[in-house]
Amino acid sequence: MVDFSLGFPAGFLWGAATAAHQVEGNNTNNNWHAWEEAGRVFRQQRSGLACDWWGGRYVEDFDRAAALGHNAHRFSIEWSRIEPERARFDGAAMDHYVRMVAALRERGMEPLITLHHFSNPLWIENDGGWTNPETIRRFERFVRTVVEELAPGVRLWCTINEPMIYATQGYLFGHFPPGRRSLRETFTVAENLLRAHARAYNAIKEIDPAAQVGLAKHQISLKPGFPALVNRRARRIVWDFFNAAFVDALQTGTLALPRRTVEVPEAAGTFDWIGLNYYYRFLIRFHLLYPQRLFLHQSRPRDGIQGPESVGEIWPEGLFEHIKWLGDRTGKPIYITESGLPDPDDAIRPLFLVRALRSVWQAINFNYPVKGYFFWTLVDNFEWSEGYDPRFRFGLFGCDPETQARTRRPSADLYGEICAANALTADMVRRYVPDHAGELFPGVDVLPEVTLPPRA
Repeated sequence: MVDFSLGFPAGFLWGAATAAHQVEGNNTNNNWHAWEEAGRVFRQQRSGLACDWWGGRYVEDFDRAAALGHNAHRFSIEWSRIEPERARFDGAAMDHYVRMVAALRERGMEPLITLHHFSNPLWIENDGGWTNPETIRRFERFVRTVVEELAPGVRLWCTINEPMIYATQGYLFGHFPPGRRSLRETFTVAENLLRAHARAYNAIKEIDPAAQVGLAKHQISLKPGFPALVNRRARRIVWDFFNAAFVDALQTGTLALPRRTVEVPEAAGTFDWIGLNYYYRFLIRFHLLYPQRLFLHQSRPRDGIQGPESVGEIWPEGLFEHIKWLGDRTGKPIYITESGLPDPDDAIRPLFLVRALRSVWQAINFNYPVKGYFFWTLVDNFEWSEGYDPRFRFGLFGCDPETQARTRRPSADLYGEICAANALTADMVRRYVPDHAGELFPGVDVLPEVTLPPRA
């Protein structure tokens, strides 16, 4: 193995990402609490204290991140805390988020703030959620309230996290609240999220023209199942619907969905950067048993790193594929707003980090404008419908929701060294993934010695 240092650009942002409901704890006023109370989470678990960030433990976790060399952190604002009832805003809750932003700034960390990360106030959910077009206007009002308070300390804003995940998991597959299984409602929610993003973008720019505003787009890698000749069409349908439709609508103002095209001209050009959330690769094929999903079915290939059975194949090299696609498609700066894997024993997370960051470095060297990398996640948390299932521990630090004890994993140290050095080096690879160093970064073959013929 050769010596190397894969350097990243000056000013590159290194950090982790979190979401309010997953880490704050003791929120009983949103749709996810109701989902938990209905027994719709793994083993009927409740989020409870989560990581106790609402109780103030974000301070110690920010200290841990800063000590490891993180210079940024992505977190979300919980709408149900800011506006617990329609048009009633909670100043004390807002002050909590003002303190969080200040705490990051005091530690030299750049905040990236997400304004919607899967959770809605109960009063929004009970009034139709995102199927109700009134939610668009109400979200804009919430956004204006938050941005007016936090703008002095925040440069980077993410309007909506993973709009197509929210639409499909909540309204097509039924895995998230409200647990619907309607293709029509899925399309309606996607359209309303696009309109809400556009209004939020314009509101933020009106308040702070210097703000940089984008959204976090979940992308999946897809392989056509057997027979590939037939299922390439299946791959194209899923790619166009899940990966491409929302991204293209941000540029053209046209949301092209299967059997439905919606004009949203106000959405055209409403992003300064695009966030890439990337985790898995799936096999995709036509299947007669899934008419409600356009006869499409996805399953897990067996070629890459294998996680829990309920997730796709973990293929870090897919980061390059999606950076390239987003870069070519949009021409905008890219932040990796989520990238990680469930690994309770930290057995493969170091290898994942090396492979993922090698892919990001390769993309940068092809001149794709990647500006930062946010690992999912800082501490083990409440993993939505998977709850506290031990197979779904994504954190650089373990967190026991009962005792609140944190456990530092080796991957936290590896990531910290990378952040501090702004580089991935041969020495790091040898120390953290020695069994894979040679295959990941093979040595350079030396040309055989050549004997030249004597001069004539």
